[in-house]
Amino acid sequence: MADHRNATTLEEDALHMHASGRPGKIEISPTKALTTQRDLSLAYSPGVAAPCLKIHQDPATAYDYTAKGNLVAVISNGTAVLGLGNIGALAAKPVMEGKAVLFKRFADIDGIDLEVGTEDVDEFVNAVRYLGPSFGGINLEDIKAPECFIIEQRLRELMDIPVFHDDQHGTAIVTAAALINALDLTGRAIGHTRVVINGAGSAAIACAELLKAMGAAHNNVVLCDTKGIIHAGRTEHMNQWKSAHAAETDARTLADAMKGADVFIGLSVKDAVSPDMVDSMAGRPILFAMANPDPEITPEAVAAVRPDAIIATGRSDYPNQVNNVLGFPYIFRGALDVRASTINEPMKLAAAEAIAALAREDVPDELGEVYADTRLRYGPDYIIPVPFDPRLMEAVPPAVAQAAMDSGVAQKPIAIMDAYRRELAQRLDPTAASVQGIFQAVREKPRRVVFAEGEEEKAIRAAIGFRNARLGTPVLIGREALVREKIKELGLHGVGDLEIHNARLADNRGRYVDYLYERLQRKGLLFRDCQRMVNQNRNVFAACMVAAGHADAMVTGLTRSFHTCFDDLELALDHKPGEEVFGLSITIGRGRTLFIADTNVHELPSPEVMANIAVQSAAKARQMGHEPKVAFLSFSNFGNPDRVMAQPLRQAVEVMDSRSDVDFEYDGEMNVDMALEPALRERVYPFCRLTGPANVLIMPGLHSAHIVSRLLKQTGAGTTIGPILMGLSKAAQIVPMRSTVNDMVNAAALAAHESIRLETTRRGKGTKRRNRSAAAQ
Repeated sequence: MADHRNATTLEEDALHMHASGRPGKIEISPTKALTTQRDLSLAYSPGVAAPCLKIHQDPATAYDYTAKGNLVAVISNGTAVLGLGNIGALAAKPVMEGKAVLFKRFADIDGIDLEVGTEDVDEFVNAVRYLGPSFGGINLEDIKAPECFIIEQRLRELMDIPVFHDDQHGTAIVTAAALINALDLTGRAIGHTRVVINGAGSAAIACAELLKAMGAAHNNVVLCDTKGIIHAGRTEHMNQWKSAHAAETDARTLADAMKGADVFIGLSVKDAVSPDMVDSMAGRPILFAMANPDPEITPEAVAAVRPDAIIATGRSDYPNQVNNVLGFPYIFRGALDVRASTINEPMKLAAAEAIAALAREDVPDELGEVYADTRLRYGPDYIIPVPFDPRLMEAVPPAVAQAAMDSGVAQKPIAIMDAYRRELAQRLDPTAASVQGIFQAVREKPRRVVFAEGEEEKAIRAAIGFRNARLGTPVLIGREALVREKIKELGLHGVGDLEIHNARLADNRGRYVDYLYERLQRKGLLFRDCQRMVNQNRNVFAACMVAAGHADAMVTGLTRSFHTCFDDLELALDHKPGEEVFGLSITIGRGRTLFIADTNVHELPSPEVMANIAVQSAAKARQMGHEPKVAFLSFSNFGNPDRVMAQPLRQAVEVMDSRSDVDFEYDGEMNVDMALEPALRERVYPFCRLTGPANVLIMPGLHSAHIVSRLLKQTGAGTTIGPILMGLSKAAQIVPMRSTVNDMVNAAALAAHESIRLETTRRGKGTKRRNRSAAAQ
């Protein structure tokens, strides 16, 4: 069940996020240089007249000279905002901005939110119908039924661009995709499958329509609303959309309809379904309990009575999340790219089939590593892709585009579909999907993470944020009375059960002292030195907790420099055998991610150390969805000019050449221009082994690496993740002292995910040893 204990904290964090910096979540950013007077004269008067005249002569060229072809309007009047109801157009704006962000994040579509301040259908339609020249598509959102049906139908008739109500069709498409696979796994044919849908709003009606388009028999799809079964002859609380799905049935209640049913689809309210109802269903029942935030019945309750059931929900903390984000961004992507005049039934069915087919494919190692779990294999717990699967971009839009072409609504057919798929693959940086996948993996295997600076306000808020995000159990190190007082001063409620350890009073401090003394007695430290460090140094105490297995990971860095914290951690934590410990900074810019190392540990790394760092950095890049292309950076290019300081980089390349574990592109030494501009590099140094721009940059020393990574962050050149501390045998992260609460939560999630990976690796090695032992016997 959902945990509402910390709702106040979550609300405060959300308000802070929306209000910090530039208010809101979106901005307009130019795609052309606008630096000089000539730039401005081309972009605006007098140069802008040229594209205007071209469009006047041929309206289709608007797609060539303007952003129309990649622009979707997200439009609402705020009458049915999920979980909030009728809050009005203005109050719905944060949701619509969020929807616009999702379009950009998942499909590289520019969304503009438009809130229309009327509940009158005619006024709403008249406000929207004239927007066609501005946009490539219209996404209707959070409009109450039955008005949403009328509005969408009339706008589709009046406009020559796609009009799509996501609450209806997005939900239906993703539900259909999950059902296709559930039917496959249970050996059912849709034409003979009995389906009960609880709810008769816009999403439920759309689900019924799409299932029937897929082949479900009319009388085999039974809808139920608050007044009971929607059956032939019923007159109470009916409308034309409900009447279209009235079934010939003797069932009058949900419990009646559930008896012998094959499928339940819930789009209603919490606890609408009882275990007895589930128990009355047919063999191997399929239940999609999609009420949010709490399902009609929990998967645990279903499994207790019907362990043979296949279950999906709308929740991210259970397998098989039915999430609209699997559909709408990619459906619009495909529709826009062929300039479709509408989104029709064949396009919806194609999207559902493509999403379903993707779940049946083998999951790439990179995605499997991110989730650090074996559940991403087609089966009862994996009938639909995870929301952050980057392959969706290559799978769904081509299917939608092809369906638009086949059904005659595409105005710009795609000639070579394989080339289109390659283009789609390059539109999005996979890093964001990988980071989201990391969070999801941690939610599925929550960890105990120690926040060493537990008396700091940011650490307290980050710990609560970590728990609110369902990432695991935070452990604060500090004086409990002081921490509780700070929590009270911050006005945080419902956090009385936070775990707090005072290092000086902790039960395990004697064990930690013994452990530390055994490690350090031959390195100049006395027993009382170890006592003092465990009692007084919270970093050391936290590291001992992790080393002893009393916590899975730790995060620190708010109050002390990286090097001070790192020295503390090394007192209690070992390096991974055969690996370097170093800092890896990840910078995500417009369409490009750079992995920069070593930004924190090695002042002047030797060629061998640089080679090791390159191999480990390449592995991390690959884990995050990138094919590594490693450049050893210098001020010189391949000996020009030939200087002593560049020699270690050339020698590092020679070390790489001698290794057998290198399966990626690398070269050097080279300067930044040559590393990042392949056209220039190919012209000047055609022998270079890199193809395309480098994405893993191995720096010659700590001074340059640290300066570059901080400069990129401070100038706003992109979003920076890290530095991530690599190479320790236990999971720990050190954040910069300037870090925000969100930075702390992200670092804790990365540390938690690393602990999952380490555990999986240890388990795998143990299995191999047992297998070898068994074979020897």
